[in-house]
Amino acid sequence: MHFHKSGSLSFISLILSLTLALVSCEDVLESEQVVYSNDFSTLNLANFENGRLFIFQQDTLMGFYHNEEASVTIHDLPGHNVMKVEVELWIHDSWDGNPDDGISGPDIWYMKVDGDDIIRTTFSNSPCESLFCLKQSYPNDYFRQNDPRSGAVETNIPGLCLFGAFPRYTTKYRITKIIRHTASSVKVTLGDELVQTNTDDPACDESWSIGEIKITTMVVI
Repeated sequence: MHFHKSGSLSFISLILSLTLALVSCEDVLESEQVVYSNDFSTLNLANFENGRLFIFQQDTLMGFYHNEEASVTIHDLPGHNVMKVEVELWIHDSWDGNPDDGISGPDIWYMKVDGDDIIRTTFSNSPCESLFCLKQSYPNDYFRQNDPRSGAVETNIPGLCLFGAFPRYTTKYRITKIIRHTASSVKVTLGDELVQTNTDDPACDESWSIGEIKITTMVVI
């Protein structure tokens, strides 16, 4: 392909203009500050509502929960316009993911910031065979169809209660969400809507725990 000289200059000018526009629109991280970090190793539940600790697999976790919420509130935040929330989530026993049968699912877990959902999803610890595979939504929000344990960082952990004698019945996830936020305080709520009507002990059948939570404020320009 050949361009006339004037056409070539116009084309090059257009490319340069588009490039400068793209560069000028890129977000730049000006500063960041960790405002809360807790892996519960010091048995500290500061700032938490409905926090409780237990030992599982030689690790101190906050939990375990079934149809409950736990929340952490942080005041006097530094000036910021973006917030990052990182959570290490442990999913125990017979989570069934997406089935909407009112008996065993859907098994929903959510995270809220100041009352607004930033993740609402399902998890499944189901085997996945050709004739049986209970799908989950994570790493997407509900309702999406992904294989059990999609996005997990560790999958070969025994169950906590009902499947305590079996591997692959606790699954570990590391969830990171970045949102716009400017308020001087924040409340992060973690909770679930678990459905398990065909058992006398639902909390033993499926539950969740938290291994770590970190909240970082950022200034992005």
